[in-house]
Amino acid sequence: MKICGLNKTTLLDYPGKVAATIFVASCNFRCPFCHNSSLVLHGDREPEIPQEEILDFLKKRKGILEGVCVSGGEPTLYPELYDFLAKIRELGYSVKLDTNGSRPDMIRDLAADHLVDKIAMDIKACPEHYGLLCGLSYPNLDPIMESAGFLLTGGIDYEFRTTVVRELHTEKDFLEIGRWLKGASYYYLQAYKDSPDVLQPGFSSYSYEELVSFRDILRETMDLVEIRGID
Repeated sequence: MKICGLNKTTLLDYPGKVAATIFVASCNFRCPFCHNSSLVLHGDREPEIPQEEILDFLKKRKGILEGVCVSGGEPTLYPELYDFLAKIRELGYSVKLDTNGSRPDMIRDLAADHLVDKIAMDIKACPEHYGLLCGLSYPNLDPIMESAGFLLTGGIDYEFRTTVVRELHTEKDFLEIGRWLKGASYYYLQAYKDSPDVLQPGFSSYSYEELVSFRDILRETMDLVEIRGID
């Protein structure tokens, strides 16, 4: 498992906890709006942070940090994730996993073994538009549906989230997502923000008022829907 980044303190990545965020290289999606393109496309060229260095840092921060968020890239691509998370848990930290949901078996196993406390799953779009948003011509949606279905059972704390891009999302996406994920406990709409490391430049965000209209659509079928990323 190649670790390429560490945010030593964050109040945003693990809601409700003072946390550190670990970023791993490589992803099986090519989302055009991804803001970590260097990790996705050129992870092999990025400097690697040894796991021992990460674990030593976490040992020193015990009592200050409460949680660890593991993001990417896509962490579930790595079988070594099990052992790594077990070591983090041994240090007494809560663990949040960010995932695209493409590895449902790993998600279930990590939850069953109590190696994660919370899972944040990215919902790229409605099923019909998933290929466009995840950058694959013929995406296999079965694993995505399986992961989402598992989280909806309520066996582990979770959130669904969608980064909303003006050029890629329409109202139809949220009408369809509302039907697909009916009954979801937590759903967040994240305003797209441009960055120098975006995979495909040129995208923009909807206005706050427009995001509110999408939020209201989802609230018809979900318990809690909120907006993030509006300054």
